[in-house]
Amino acid sequence: MLHLDDFQPVSLTDRDTFRRIQGKHPPVHSDNTFTNMVCWNHYAHYRYALVERTPVVATTIDNETSFRILAGPGHRAILKRVLSLAAREGGENAFHLFGEKAKEVFERRFPSTPVYPDRDFFDYVYTTAELATLPGKKYLSIRRHLNRFRSNCLYDVEAITADNLADVREFLEKWCVWKECDENPVLGNEKGAVMFAMDHFCALDLSGLLLRVDGQVSAMAIYEMLDRDTAVVHFEKALPDCPGIYKGINQETARTLFDEARCINRESDLGVPGLREAKLRYHPSHFVEVYYVKRDEIRV
Repeated sequence: MLHLDDFQPVSLTDRDTFRRIQGKHPPVHSDNTFTNMVCWNHYAHYRYALVERTPVVATTIDNETSFRILAGPGHRAILKRVLSLAAREGGENAFHLFGEKAKEVFERRFPSTPVYPDRDFFDYVYTTAELATLPGKKYLSIRRHLNRFRSNCLYDVEAITADNLADVREFLEKWCVWKECDENPVLGNEKGAVMFAMDHFCALDLSGLLLRVDGQVSAMAIYEMLDRDTAVVHFEKALPDCPGIYKGINQETARTLFDEARCINRESDLGVPGLREAKLRYHPSHFVEVYYVKRDEIRV
């Protein structure tokens, strides 16, 4: 029988273990990347266990624990063990599935256990070429904002490296003062995550881009490859000095990734109305769905 005591906290020292796992089974959703797990560990308390070499992850948020299997839905016998644990130890939404394929396999194996969509955590995926070129009428308004931004703000594009990480940290401190991160629990947790990413930028093999206006960092994006075809943008921040600068860093990131990634995953909207509208305005090519199973409805 699987127990919570079998799980250990995810830490930076587990990097090579997760690289081996995710080299064979690339994550389909941003929340299953090693980067997100270690950067957001102060909030979601990620733990993992290898069950017959299959990675199982537990998260605990606000005293509610949920389980997931990283490499798809898992073999039936392993899945039954995880579901049994979820029924004993999980919160209200005790088990999560990522991607339509995982949902379909789960429903075939456990047809009596209902599965529900968690729309707030659907990842948005875009075609890199569209984000880089913004073609056609559907992007007309965005192009106008970009043209105004470029007319009013002269900027330089720079890759983030060990040499300018201090400048990025200084920028993030300014961003947090502007956004009042210390007064907002959500932004406070995000500050912890992005600062962890900066502190371990090289160890996590992250890449990034920044925009300098008048020599000062005014926007930045942090990203990595999710799989062979898709990059995931983990963080994107900008100061309000130049209206339209968020659109600028978005396009410059896509231009940088043009030859490397066919698609760009820009993570979820967390159910925030303004963020949802902004992400939909860029016309995603598809979503990576998230589904949950209620503890009281698990039937194994």
